[in-house]
Amino acid sequence: MGVIRSAIGDAVLTSMWVFSMPLLRIFTGIIATYLGVQAIPLADLFITINLVTLMVLGFSLVGTLFGGASFNPTSTVSFYAAGLRPDSSLLSMAVRFPAQAAGGVAGAKTISQVMPQKYKYALGGPSLKVDMHTGAIAEGMLTFVLCLALLVAMLKGPKNPLLKVWLVAVVTVGLVINGAKYTGPSMNPANAFGWAYVNNWYYTWELYYVYWICPLIAAVVAGWVYRLLFPKPVMKQKKA
Repeated sequence: MGVIRSAIGDAVLTSMWVFSMPLLRIFTGIIATYLGVQAIPLADLFITINLVTLMVLGFSLVGTLFGGASFNPTSTVSFYAAGLRPDSSLLSMAVRFPAQAAGGVAGAKTISQVMPQKYKYALGGPSLKVDMHTGAIAEGMLTFVLCLALLVAMLKGPKNPLLKVWLVAVVTVGLVINGAKYTGPSMNPANAFGWAYVNNWYYTWELYYVYWICPLIAAVVAGWVYRLLFPKPVMKQKKA
């Protein structure tokens, strides 16, 4: 019952995340226009980073209310590989990941239906812009950096929760900018599946190889690297 409850929470949270992502680009433009800073270099970037920070904080709160729900399979895998999710198991992930994928489909389909025509440019999701093997390597490397940064920032970073999330947002936006010419990027298999379903390429090997297999492997490696960099202290037994 606990796994089913977690899977339902994952599906709901993932649908909300995928629904919200296209709005990020729209609200960045609206805010920049309102403030009159469109022509200022890096203004859009600064606005986006702070919007991402607010979004992640909000979704983290909602995830907590859902009992630890997650909207990204790679973050779950990286924390598990780092030995930081004793409540997770391969069985639970086998149930939760399809639920997250279903949530991604629901979010992508819903935002596609309700988005006003003038903002349709923000829709579409990630797409492969290079050959498949290059894309797989790129998506894997981007996901590795994101997962490792998430682990370090959340567990070894500053004590202020807002600053932790802001640092993760900076890394995330930087990776999205640098990965745009390769895979989109996604760095979230559930998000990729949702948009692949809407755009009718969810049955292709390209989707699972580039946006699922390589990112999940990268997430595992990120967890292992974190354990190597920050090993758990060995508890010394007291002599009788």
